Amino acid sequence: MSNESLANLLKEERRFAPPAELAANANVTAEAYEQAKADRLGFWAEQARRLTWATEPTETLDWSNPPFAKWFADGRLNVAYNCVDRHVENGLGDRVAIHFEGEPGDTRTLTYAQLQSEVSKAANALTELGVRAGDRVAIYLPMIPEAVISMLACARIGAPHSLVFGGFSADALAARIKDADSRVVITADGGYRRGKPSALKPAVDEALTRPGTEHVHSVLVVRRTGQPLEEAGSTWREGRDIWWHDAVDRQSDSHTPEAFEAEHPLFVLYTSGTTGKPKGILHTTGGYLTQVSYTHSAVFDLKPETDVFWCTADVGWVTGHSYIVYGPLSNAATQVLYEGTPDTPHHGRWWEIVQKYGVTILYTAPTAIRACMKWGDEIPAGFDLSSLRLLGSVGEPINPEAWMWYRKHIGGDRTPVVDTWWQTETGAIMISPLPGVTAAKPGSAQSPLPGIAGTVVDDSGNEVPDGKGGYLVLTEPWPSMLRTVWGDDQRYLDTYWSRFENQYFAGDGAKKDEDGDIWLLGRVDDVMLVSGHNISTTEVESALVSHPKVAEAAVVGATDPQTTQAICAFVILRGTASEDPELVEELRAHVGKELGPIAKPKRILPVAELPKTRSGKIMRRLLRDVAENRTLGDVTTLTDSSVMALIQSGLSGSAGGDD
Repeated sequence: MSNESLANLLKEERRFAPPAELAANANVTAEAYEQAKADRLGFWAEQARRLTWATEPTETLDWSNPPFAKWFADGRLNVAYNCVDRHVENGLGDRVAIHFEGEPGDTRTLTYAQLQSEVSKAANALTELGVRAGDRVAIYLPMIPEAVISMLACARIGAPHSLVFGGFSADALAARIKDADSRVVITADGGYRRGKPSALKPAVDEALTRPGTEHVHSVLVVRRTGQPLEEAGSTWREGRDIWWHDAVDRQSDSHTPEAFEAEHPLFVLYTSGTTGKPKGILHTTGGYLTQVSYTHSAVFDLKPETDVFWCTADVGWVTGHSYIVYGPLSNAATQVLYEGTPDTPHHGRWWEIVQKYGVTILYTAPTAIRACMKWGDEIPAGFDLSSLRLLGSVGEPINPEAWMWYRKHIGGDRTPVVDTWWQTETGAIMISPLPGVTAAKPGSAQSPLPGIAGTVVDDSGNEVPDGKGGYLVLTEPWPSMLRTVWGDDQRYLDTYWSRFENQYFAGDGAKKDEDGDIWLLGRVDDVMLVSGHNISTTEVESALVSHPKVAEAAVVGATDPQTTQAICAFVILRGTASEDPELVEELRAHVGKELGPIAKPKRILPVAELPKTRSGKIMRRLLRDVAENRTLGDVTTLTDSSVMALIQSGLSGSAGGDD
């Protein structure tokens, strides 16, 4: 598809209707919207019956002390039982729960019966180590089955887990251990990343030397790479460090799960805060599991008997919690778990996995999609992707060109694309097309799901008319909502409920189109103020990557005495495109044509790479530091910190304009 034809398609606001067969057999129909609108709480009470309760709830929502919600508070259940045991009891023990693919090419297959056995043994081991209901357990693991097993084992015994992404530093790990007051850490000698072992145990050793971590009495270590600990810079502390295979493998595979109150804490997951101190987002049991189970079935139209689901996220992020572990497993899904990166050992690795396992539903991030675009259309074309029937996008707004590329080159121009909006704080998907109902628009998350109340408001908290933009808010409580910030109720109130009265402010900008559909514009701090105009970094990035010579773009606002902020763009060029002043001016003119002269970047710098975390998130904070000639902030979470030195050295020669 040419750039011109793509532009024409988007200007026509062409919609992609659901495939007739999918619509005819969809898990959720348009009636769900009417049902939820007529009786929102009744709708969620019905969804709660998806689960198996030890004590059925009689109360749906207690909103007597807003914004502190209680959902299904008088009910009791066990999350691990709902994700594993009940499926075995229902005769599904031989169904594959997890197809594990290690980066080096090693594989493991776990059926639900095998998963039940492994989770039970891990639960017995944690109990032997003194972990009791309510105790926090820190998990710092690569993408291996033991990560899922550990989470479920914690849920089984009522011990809230605190996962820390394996790419985080020792200091970041220590801060999270200290804040959650975790007494046990589950880690590994390492994992595989980009073709070689990547050690994890040394970071745990270092973290546990920090003040406030002295209460950790046990470190459970999975042997994954087999790399000698001394070679990796790790030490073994007798009495504290225990090999997983020594502690877990000898345990009985029989364990009786205990039912807990629906508001019992399930996990604490840390997310970035504007103060620099991460926020521990607390999610509880019954409401969270209800919504992740429902949304996984509804948004992905899951048919557990035939589908193979693959979410490419890391379990250390909320996407992995909700749509690798709790959502899919509560629905008895078969899924793929992949340890490595999409370009190891070759750029077609993901598509090789789709072909190998017959993946039918793929859920990934726009950053990954754009990387695949950059590598070339011919790579996915070399694999059989005909098993795919539905594609999903998560993590940030997806630009229309990436949406179209995803549908065409991965989905064969036949699959629905569900662009989902949600957050660590919301726990589950909130805004998304429904694949059997919605005529999808490239780049739009479209409308709140049944049972969810969300809209776009202006500075005064009033809903904006169609065609206008503002702030995305949620106006009614929802089952999987965060309950508070761990240990800091006031921060919960100040961060999420103080901007608009009686409304949860998501921190994201959004606009409604003429049909009332919602388009996400990214975080409010990613909205630039240029000469009195609010300009979304996402819109400028989307305009840049719609140019045929641009593979990827990151845009930031840099302080400018004349215009308040100046738009500064960093772009990765496609294959044969070469850097020259003429191209930079061509790109500026292209953005001006797409969005108007006010949106022209003042500076455009072609770069070889962008600064990204190991999860693929672009660190725009660091780009702002460069654009404003400040000392760089923390770069320890970057995949390759040397990228920033290259960008800094190139910025002084970048081209720009003043018009």
